[in-house]
Amino acid sequence: MKKKKKWIWIISGIVVILLIINFAAAVFFYNLAVERNVKDFLNGNTDLEVEAETLDILLEGDWRDWSDEQPFETWHQTSFDGLDLQGYYLEAKQPTKKVVIFAHGYLGRGKDMSLFGQHYYEDLGYNVFTADMRGHGESEGDYIGFGWHDRLDLINWIDQVIERVGDDAEIVLHGVSMGGSTVLMASGEELPANVKAIVADASYTGANDLFAYHLDRMFHLPAFPFIPSTSLVTQIRAGYDLKEASALDQVEKAKVPILFIHGKKDVFVPTEMTEELYENTKTEKELLLVDGASHGESFVKDETLYKKTLDEFLERFVKED
Repeated sequence: MKKKKKWIWIISGIVVILLIINFAAAVFFYNLAVERNVKDFLNGNTDLEVEAETLDILLEGDWRDWSDEQPFETWHQTSFDGLDLQGYYLEAKQPTKKVVIFAHGYLGRGKDMSLFGQHYYEDLGYNVFTADMRGHGESEGDYIGFGWHDRLDLINWIDQVIERVGDDAEIVLHGVSMGGSTVLMASGEELPANVKAIVADASYTGANDLFAYHLDRMFHLPAFPFIPSTSLVTQIRAGYDLKEASALDQVEKAKVPILFIHGKKDVFVPTEMTEELYENTKTEKELLLVDGASHGESFVKDETLYKKTLDEFLERFVKED
């Protein structure tokens, strides 16, 4: 009997130690990826490496000078949970009802989307709106939403755009990386009829899938038990769990046409995720896979093909003024 009790105490002790380790790991991964802070773990990440010429365009391209010269209006909204979020609106040169609303990537800022916004504004004649997502730029928030809470913020921005442009506004949602998944997560909601098309570039199927992928790729750890425990910490501290933040579930409910874009060499968000999203989308859809492009690099890698595909897609669903 004494030996049996001894083993029970030993086993119980081991279980407690494992639970403590698991909880500590969950807090670590939350702080690493979700909490708003400096993300040093991305420095030197080979999965994000791009060619020098491409990097020059992304970091110091002419589009940044163009963005700085534009008379963006600063907008604000108060989110459902009381955060002050900041956005930027650029009125088209000629009166139009066409508007593109952008969603940027992880650790980015709204005006980073001027890389694409210049084409919409200069070549297509659109009004342009872009925002710093919660936990980014000038917007409040002590955590990163990975698209889930951001989808609700995006819908609020859509309402503000309609109020500004008019009830006959024709809106395109265009997101890259986390922003791509954000617009896809929004696609499953009851969007205003003004939203005519969605463009999702380098998107992941869901936060849970993305975390599991990088947990294996970067740390060589299994999804269980670390993902469920990290999801629990995220639920407690950020108000959502990783599994519910699913673009895959949302596109199955989407009614708006979607153009999916992804680089064939993307290993940070694997190309297969966009292919799975495409396959599970029930509405009108199109898929562009760009040769030689890494994560979020498709526009720079083959700008001509990107613009041609984008323009032809938009012509099908957005009315000319």
